[in-house]
Amino acid sequence: MEATAQSATNARKEAAVAAAVEKVSQFLTFTLGSEEYGVEILRVQEIRGWQQVTRVPSAPTHMLGVLNLRGVIVPIIDMRMRFRLDKIEYTPLTVIIVLSVQGPAGTNVFGVVVDSVSDVLDVKASDVKVKPDFGASVNTDFINGLATVGEHMVMLLDIDKLLSTDELTALSRAVGAAA
Repeated sequence: MEATAQSATNARKEAAVAAAVEKVSQFLTFTLGSEEYGVEILRVQEIRGWQQVTRVPSAPTHMLGVLNLRGVIVPIIDMRMRFRLDKIEYTPLTVIIVLSVQGPAGTNVFGVVVDSVSDVLDVKASDVKVKPDFGASVNTDFINGLATVGEHMVMLLDIDKLLSTDELTALSRAVGAAA
């Protein structure tokens, strides 16, 4: 009986220690203008320098087109245009981040064009602040929260919510049309 009580006590202590160890997540950060954003590092498949894409007719303006990456057709989205920021000329620092996204029809792969890649951040769960509520007029569903890094804020994106169901469907059609 005493051994069982000791085991239960040890189990409670182990549970308390496990709860005290805070979860840390890694995010790949990138810039758009003077703002910094982060995506979960485990969703990043690769980072590529900018290269010209094949346009898809009738696609929304932020959907630049598709690339053939080692036999896989990958839709490419300009994040500046998606976030309604000023369009700029692409530079040698402009990159495409290829991401794996969970959509209604399963896993999708698409690339996002960003101004530059910054760093990989380790972010503690307790350091993530709640996203601001701008009311119904501004969609912030794709923002998981905000992390403070030094003197600036990093918006942590939920890439599964970055595109609407309609946009993911359009991407699937674009891939089908380009294949």
